[in-house]
Amino acid sequence: MVSLLLSRVLGILRDTVMAAQFGRSVETDAYRLAFSIPDLLFFLIAGGALSSAFIPVFSEYLHTDRREDAWKVFSVVATLMSIVVGGFIVIAWIFALPLSQVVAPGKQGAELELIAMMSRILLPAQFAFFIGGLLIGVLYAHQKFAVPGLGPNIYNVGILFGALVISHFVVPGIVGMTWGALIGAFVGSFLIPLLGVRLVHPQFRPSLDWRHPGVQKVFKLMLPVMLGLSLPGVYGLIMQGFGSFYTSGINTALDLANKLMQAPLGVFGQSLALAVFPALTQFYAQRRMDRYREQLDRTLRTVLFLTLPVTVLFWIMASDVVALLFQYGKFGAADTAAVAPALQMFALGIAAWCLHPVLMRAFFSLQQSVAPVVLGTVTTAIFIGLIFALRGTGLGYLSLPLASSISAIVLVVLMISGLNRQLKKPDLSGDHPGPLDLREFLMTLAKGALAAALMGFVLWLGVQLLPAGEGGSRNLMALARIGLFGLAGAWVYYFVGKSLKMPETETITRALNRLNRKGSAPKSDSPQ
Repeated sequence: MVSLLLSRVLGILRDTVMAAQFGRSVETDAYRLAFSIPDLLFFLIAGGALSSAFIPVFSEYLHTDRREDAWKVFSVVATLMSIVVGGFIVIAWIFALPLSQVVAPGKQGAELELIAMMSRILLPAQFAFFIGGLLIGVLYAHQKFAVPGLGPNIYNVGILFGALVISHFVVPGIVGMTWGALIGAFVGSFLIPLLGVRLVHPQFRPSLDWRHPGVQKVFKLMLPVMLGLSLPGVYGLIMQGFGSFYTSGINTALDLANKLMQAPLGVFGQSLALAVFPALTQFYAQRRMDRYREQLDRTLRTVLFLTLPVTVLFWIMASDVVALLFQYGKFGAADTAAVAPALQMFALGIAAWCLHPVLMRAFFSLQQSVAPVVLGTVTTAIFIGLIFALRGTGLGYLSLPLASSISAIVLVVLMISGLNRQLKKPDLSGDHPGPLDLREFLMTLAKGALAAALMGFVLWLGVQLLPAGEGGSRNLMALARIGLFGLAGAWVYYFVGKSLKMPETETITRALNRLNRKGSAPKSDSPQ
């Protein structure tokens, strides 16, 4: 969680630098849309899909004393998929211009050519993401999380280097950010995980033995896994495609707001999902389903508890958050006014999107991947239908993030229901653990909503009592509002939760007690 938090902080800093240097313009729209083709390839082939299908199989061999088979599966999957991904990259590079017309139907002319050019620069990075994803899967299966956490941070540092340094040597300057992304991807997602895997004594030998039963199981799981796990990214691609029909700068506004929403998604949702996934796969492989359910119940409630206050903060103080992070240089008050309402719409779905990766990993750990894909496909159809329905209400581009949030909530409800059906099956385990503890989950939701409402009142007071400020003082006043009243609101949320006997507050209480003990410990003149 700490490493992904740092990654999100660096990601926001990256977007702050971009906004200050390039504003919200045709070029920034092109930069965002240039990621659409590589992102589509990443989501469909490399973006967590392969590693999520690979980890349960690799872990099953590893934790049942079949280490040689585990590394055989790794070797064959790495060899076969390297060939496949390399072929896709070459094809996408050749047809970058027509593909750009597909992902950005509202753009044309020089802007479309700029999108295609930057896409070609970014495409080779997907090979690094693919190889890195597989290497990271090996590290997760060995319960090693520190090294995988470095990759996204190095990637963001690379983009920052591109914006601050390389941009001065290329025309237009924003192209430098794509070169920085390419460098960061290879260093952070390939070289560092490769060094990390060396510590677990790998047994890699290139092989095309696709008949191995473990390899066949990985590929059987992979297709539905990649369709399900990539859903938030696919929603982003759909929104960017629809956003290309609006005026210049809307794609950038949607992207900035979406990335702010994805900050808690990465810190709370994805990090806890990645951390709990190896444990769930191990419990399932060992048929310890009572531990499986306890771990999953606790993780879902923790995610809910952590994300409700973020939703309230982003809704009430959206303008302050955007101004504090982005309103510098060429990014002005009018740009903040375009991004803030989009952030509010995205905020409605934060809790649901953070629960989504945990629920997906729960399905995958059971080696059940068809059900979540069916549910995801149905919800995607609902999402597109909502876009067309809401566009007629006068919401304009705000219909896109609102449709995303509503669809995310529907998806989580369907996934919890589907997961419960899987857990009720009598042949799942001899222990018959039963379904998820929905009563405790709903109690966490109700108590957390009450605490968040009281926190929201404190934030609202801050907005009313402190002026927003103008010009150079806007950032300082935003910092004061968020710093003073945001911190006060967080304490209110914690104390209300504690008074309501929410077990999720115990972790915070233990941390505070440790700090108190350290602060009050008597000093000694001599070492003990």
